[in-house]
Amino acid sequence: MAALLLGLATSTAALAASGGNLQQAGTDLGDRASLQRGAQLYMNYCAGCHSLKYVRYSRMAEDLGLSEEEVMENLNFTGAKFGETIGVSMPAGPATEWFGKMPPDLSLISRVRTSDWVYTYLKSFYLDETRPVGWNNTLFPNASMPNPLWQLQGLQHAEFGKVDAATGERPVTGLKVTQPGTLDAQGFDQVARDITAFLEYAGEPAALKRQSIGVWVILFLALLTFLAWLLKKEYWRDVEH
Repeated sequence: MAALLLGLATSTAALAASGGNLQQAGTDLGDRASLQRGAQLYMNYCAGCHSLKYVRYSRMAEDLGLSEEEVMENLNFTGAKFGETIGVSMPAGPATEWFGKMPPDLSLISRVRTSDWVYTYLKSFYLDETRPVGWNNTLFPNASMPNPLWQLQGLQHAEFGKVDAATGERPVTGLKVTQPGTLDAQGFDQVARDITAFLEYAGEPAALKRQSIGVWVILFLALLTFLAWLLKKEYWRDVEH
């Protein structure tokens, strides 16, 4: 119990340190269309910098209902073979020069941070001229990463509160899109949700099959329980109580 309470306290502290309340992602791994859109969005906006070293193109095609031709023509921009894992097209040298180090692999980001964290992070970028890349993030402050989806979301600015006497800084109280992108707020929410769903899938591809057979497992256990009950009745039928 003490370990559980310590874990909860640590999680709460980490959440507070990362920027406050998380928004509900509302992902559905049973929505194949969302996963397909998420894969396309990830490959176009994220895979240039972030690899998925535990996911193979062939496995993704099988799980998401895509053909080899569709994957290789529309989702593979590195020249990798169909059976290879998803890498990045950006060389390590320029990545280190621009961002200080190679951007991390995101195969397990949803399992480590949770899907709600990923969803909130994608929506929490704002322009910040004090940062080297010109962007900041309320959930993950001072991250060395620009907003990859700014053309879709638009330019988002932070709204600041009063100066904190303890830190001398003005806390961010809200975010506002000052220059609209190609999508409205609802459309961008769906984009963030689709990418989050795809990353949730990438963290555990087996989850799709596990959920699909879960119903049959429950039915089997129910049938087995019923048969066991009938067998028990048969054994005790002639026993006097």
